[in-house]
Amino acid sequence: MPVLASQRSAFEVPEHICYLNCSYMAPQLRVVRQAGKAAIDWRCRPWEIRSADFFDKVERVRTLFGELAGTSAECIALVPSASYGLATAAAALPFGPGEAVLLLEGEYPSNFYIWERLARERGGTLVRVERPSDGDWTAAVLDRLVPEVRIASLPHCYWADGAALDLARIAGACRAQETALVLDLTQSWGAMPLDLAAVDPDFAIAAGYKWLLSPYGSGLMYVAPRHHDKRPLEENWAARAGAENFAELVPYKDAYQPGARRFDVGERSNFTAVAQMEAALEQLVAWGVEAIAAQLQILTGKLAELCAGADMRQSPAPLQAPHIIGFPLPAEAGADLVERMAADGVYLSRRGAMLRLSPHLHVEQSDLDRFEKALRSSGKR
Repeated sequence: MPVLASQRSAFEVPEHICYLNCSYMAPQLRVVRQAGKAAIDWRCRPWEIRSADFFDKVERVRTLFGELAGTSAECIALVPSASYGLATAAAALPFGPGEAVLLLEGEYPSNFYIWERLARERGGTLVRVERPSDGDWTAAVLDRLVPEVRIASLPHCYWADGAALDLARIAGACRAQETALVLDLTQSWGAMPLDLAAVDPDFAIAAGYKWLLSPYGSGLMYVAPRHHDKRPLEENWAARAGAENFAELVPYKDAYQPGARRFDVGERSNFTAVAQMEAALEQLVAWGVEAIAAQLQILTGKLAELCAGADMRQSPAPLQAPHIIGFPLPAEAGADLVERMAADGVYLSRRGAMLRLSPHLHVEQSDLDRFEKALRSSGKR
């Protein structure tokens, strides 16, 4: 596969900034900014907005994301956040007293609170997979996939350091005991290839503002066809059959729009956000997830070498995401290392005891040089 050349010019990142923090929030694409500005200007002229405009770009986004994810547009819903999608899954899946939801220990809060409430309200429990000393999350999950687990809610990679899970293996074990599989792919969709057909999750959700390069407050959700008849989290007019005909919204309709459209959030036609999502997804599809992942793996490999040269080494993991790496923060570096590096124009994250690096295609050799210099100078307290 050809390696992507630097895409610095596609992003709104100044030359003096070394931004290695896409896991926090993606740098903005120029085409996304332009699409948002055009949509805001258009919204100033409501007399130009037709009924079809509430649907056409939404369907374009659905189609583009289906292409990116390797599935049909019929299985895609527009959501405002990962937590909204997770709440939709929790409401749709059967769960009762004595049953359990499996989660990773230290999982991102949005993927904890919804399941903690579900278990508490329905007399169930949580099964928490402790962080494995050898970094093998897959084996640890399979070991804790006991018969009472009815729902497993998992990521493709751990959000703090990019240690990856073999979702195909885990999905097979879930199917064998009829455990529903819900995926929070906020930290991987758009940067890490996933064979959605092989994994066959019940639901898969991603917030848009990280690796999907979309605006904050946007998100996308895959819903397996076997759940297309489930009750949505809310009822909104656009999700009903015939909603395209504004003159005939009443009498009311019992039938929904086909596929996963019933799960769309209300006011999903947000003109600015949808235009920006369309622009972002068009660019991601043009680049291709496999090509993105290949280039990001090169970049994270170089960053790992630079960190090793500063006596910072990755924790062991048999599978590693191509786009996120993490290092145990040395005590001598100080808790304010991130702030000190930011003062030198280098931006990354600390998550717990981990220093997390997550580049995108804007990163060039000059960024690596700046990172190395800032790391070495900041290591001297």
